[in-house]
Amino acid sequence: MVTTTRRRHGGSHAALVIRAVADVMAAIIGLWILLYVLGANRGNDLVVFVHDSARWLAGWSYDLFDLEPDWFQVLVNYGIAAVTYLLVGHLLASRVHRH
Repeated sequence: MVTTTRRRHGGSHAALVIRAVADVMAAIIGLWILLYVLGANRGNDLVVFVHDSARWLAGWSYDLFDLEPDWFQVLVNYGIAAVTYLLVGHLLASRVHRH
C-alpha cells in the first residue's frame, strides 16, 4: 500500500513539472508574439532575450509558412509551436499522472 501511494504521489509531481515546463515554454513564445505585434523595441535587452528564447523553442516552426502581413506570419508560425507544446505537454502530464 505504501509503495502504491508513493508511486501515485511521485507521478503527480512529475506530471506537475511536465505541465509547468510546457506552460512556461508556451508563455515565452506567447510573450514574443505579443511583443512583436505591439512593436516592442528590438534593442531592449528583455525583448532580445524573449525573442532569442522563443526562436530557439520554435526553431522547427518559426519560418514554416511565408505569410503576409509579417505580424500574421509571426502569430501563425510561433503560435503553432506554443499550441504544440501545450498539447503535448499536457497530454504527457496526464499520461504520467495516471501511471
